Amino acid sequence: MIPFSDLLIFIIAAFGLVITPGPNMIYLISRSISQGKRAGIISLSGVIVGFLFHVIMVSFGLTAILMAVPFAYTFLKWLGVGYLLYLAWNAIKPGSKSVFETTSLEDDSNFKLFQMGFLTNVLNPKIAVFYMSFFPQFIKPEYGNVLLQNFQLGFTQMAVSFSVNLLIVLFASSISTWFSERPRWIKIQKWFMAGILGSLAIKLALDKAK
Repeated sequence: MIPFSDLLIFIIAAFGLVITPGPNMIYLISRSISQGKRAGIISLSGVIVGFLFHVIMVSFGLTAILMAVPFAYTFLKWLGVGYLLYLAWNAIKPGSKSVFETTSLEDDSNFKLFQMGFLTNVLNPKIAVFYMSFFPQFIKPEYGNVLLQNFQLGFTQMAVSFSVNLLIVLFASSISTWFSERPRWIKIQKWFMAGILGSLAIKLALDKAK
């Protein structure tokens, strides 16, 4: 098992990852405000299972193959870019509703909420890059079974992400009233959200495989 002192450093790194604005945070905030806490929590469960997907890929060496084969990495990256642009367009297309206009949004099913949370995470290759970059720094043969160490780090990161994102979900759903009482901020919010999503898509598109 990995010593607690090393694990603590990893927890700090994982915390830094989860508080950095990205597709997961944006989706969870949007969904929590548009459909409420329950929908946010269901979406969060999809995000967490998405982390599990990446953990399994890393632990069994499949992510290493993706990073080593340019076409495989590029395919996954452009799926992520396309998904971000799709979310950005949905935010500002004619007739679209702001994520803060909770009373007029059509509810998605539990399955769709889970699915969108899952895809938002799985289609983000930067999660895999984070795992590939940080896991080797904390895994040592003298600590025991390497596969178990991979899972230890993976589940630790998932626990950190779940805890922080749960707080984000609870907070996001509580501010919908503030926006509903200030209609002019709705338009600003929609373009601001679309700008963030578009910027993330551009940044992801310009990033090169390591």
